[in-house]
Amino acid sequence: MYSEFNSIHNARYVFDKTLNKTIFVWNAFIRALALAGHGEEALEIYRQMNETRIPSDRFTYPYILKACVGSSTSASLLRKGKEIHAHILRHGFESYVHVATTLVDMYARYGCVSSAGYVFDFMPERNVVSWSAMIACYAKNGRPFEALMLFQEMMAGNPDDVPNSVTMVSVLQACAALAALGQGKLMHGYILRRGLDSILPVINSLITMYAKCGSVEIGRRVFDRMIKRDVVSWNSMISGYGIHGFGEEAVRVFKEMIYSGISPNTVTFVSVLGACCHVGLVDEGKKLFDSMVRQHNIFPSAEHHACMVDLLGRAGQLEEAVKMVEDMRIEPGPTVWGSLLGSCRIHCNIELAERACRRLFELEPMNAGNYVLLAGIYAEAKMWEEVSRVRKLLEARGLQKLPGCSWIEVKKKIYSFMSVDELNPQMEQLHALLAQLSMEMKETGYVPDTKVVLYELDQDEKERIILGHSEKLALAFGLINCSKGETIRITKNLRLCEDCHSVTKFISKFANREILVRDVNRFHHFRDGVCSCGDYW
Repeated sequence: MYSEFNSIHNARYVFDKTLNKTIFVWNAFIRALALAGHGEEALEIYRQMNETRIPSDRFTYPYILKACVGSSTSASLLRKGKEIHAHILRHGFESYVHVATTLVDMYARYGCVSSAGYVFDFMPERNVVSWSAMIACYAKNGRPFEALMLFQEMMAGNPDDVPNSVTMVSVLQACAALAALGQGKLMHGYILRRGLDSILPVINSLITMYAKCGSVEIGRRVFDRMIKRDVVSWNSMISGYGIHGFGEEAVRVFKEMIYSGISPNTVTFVSVLGACCHVGLVDEGKKLFDSMVRQHNIFPSAEHHACMVDLLGRAGQLEEAVKMVEDMRIEPGPTVWGSLLGSCRIHCNIELAERACRRLFELEPMNAGNYVLLAGIYAEAKMWEEVSRVRKLLEARGLQKLPGCSWIEVKKKIYSFMSVDELNPQMEQLHALLAQLSMEMKETGYVPDTKVVLYELDQDEKERIILGHSEKLALAFGLINCSKGETIRITKNLRLCEDCHSVTKFISKFANREILVRDVNRFHHFRDGVCSCGDYW
């Protein structure tokens, strides 16, 4: 009873005063501590229970596993979770569906996808909670393909395993990650048929899915039809406008939110400040940042400062961006210095880039992206010796540049492309089409932008490398396989490079196609040779 009211002090008093503690008493108190977020205490009680020779049962393990996650995901707690997994195996409790499901969830929260998959694969029986836990594991750990495939397997299996709202939130997240609009619309239809459209987290996920799939206008229609909205609903809409470069609309929705009586939270300000960054709304961004403490009693975090540094830096106000970093009341973290480094790349400020990287190499020495960014800045300045030095530093630390990967949905099927992938049966045809388009572009004045190639090679070799970028291959695949007049939608795991941006603008006009590309930062809408970003990204 006390645990239900989160009165842990009183629960402990009753527990301590109980003389003959049965397994039910131990389990009840472990459950109370775990659900209240007192994971360390729950683990200590579990240790004491083992010392008293009280054997654990199938109700002990789910909550002691929850205690291994709690409010933090430290390496020591993961080790403890693995120890408890060993106990479960030794005592034969892995066959209980609720025990195995909690194991899947624990590993998922630590990003241990293979361990979660191993437990899931060997479950003798599964229920909707088990399926939902594994689908969420894939969706939240960068494996959206697997999440959608597992959902399809679930739907084809036991008819009693009917997806619930939790399942659908994870599936929508997977659709959003892949910009799989066709799949997302199918999921929307299923949600309507099952009557799940009254559940707030599901509707919020639908808004995010449509925005991230390039259809922010449909997301807005879903938003407008909502009877009840919470702060997540408003944040989803603000963020959706932001990633599409509709900064003014994002700020307008923010003001509507305040007028409606919903108090913004930290995520709200990250979303609206990010929206200002994408279109250079410097003055508006400054006002919003100043209002955080003054009007809303929210102290800016490192992420909010990073947004402001990005906003100022992109607009060329590097001195003010540096002052923002120096005046921070909290220690600038990797996100802040990373934003400054990104601004240095845009404006090719070598001295400031080196300063930012000195801090970044200390704060996150194993992040290859920082080294690659610095090498790119040196390459643009033709400082090849410095490029070589950074590459050697990468090799010495055993780091590799994250390979570019792009996805495209054609006829409700998702295809992926990498620049080094030659397995696609149409690859030869794709390269031939791109070579032909490149020649036609050059006749109209196109000059390939090869500064992203971090090697001192001849121009022809550099052009051959950038012609094989994953987003160009996905675009060529779309031109060949999409229906005439159909919008081509591509997702990229990295920032869109300048050359791919120029090529896509040309193709949108030449092929009379609307092309949507979502890179790691935002959406680019290409139409009639023009991009919605106005070349500001």
